[in-house]
Amino acid sequence: MESGRYPVRMARHGGDACKTVGAGITRVFELLGKRWTGLVISVLMPGPVYFADLRRAIPGISERMLSDRLGELTAAGLVIREVDEGPPLRVSYRLTEAGTAMDPALKELQVWAESYLITPTGDGPC
Repeated sequence: MESGRYPVRMARHGGDACKTVGAGITRVFELLGKRWTGLVISVLMPGPVYFADLRRAIPGISERMLSDRLGELTAAGLVIREVDEGPPLRVSYRLTEAGTAMDPALKELQVWAESYLITPTGDGPC
């Protein structure tokens, strides 16, 4: 198994050891660490959503950026694009089984964020 590519110095009580970040977590953050990606996945979690509704659900995202993120998530096997022939022609997106499997992790991240991250207004535990 590939160990990753980012060396980290780990302090130990008897000396130093070198450890690298694992390949799996590296791939996770390369994909999910991009702006808007987590929000797109969150909106899709309950079920299929039309493109226009996705854009309205995520204030500030451009059509191009949404299209790019959906393409990346589709290529990664997390999203399926479905065309409703219409008329009118409409495109919807839904999570694959792999995409919906992220639900428990996203819920845990939300709980963590509510507990430990400062809100934009400055309110929060920190």
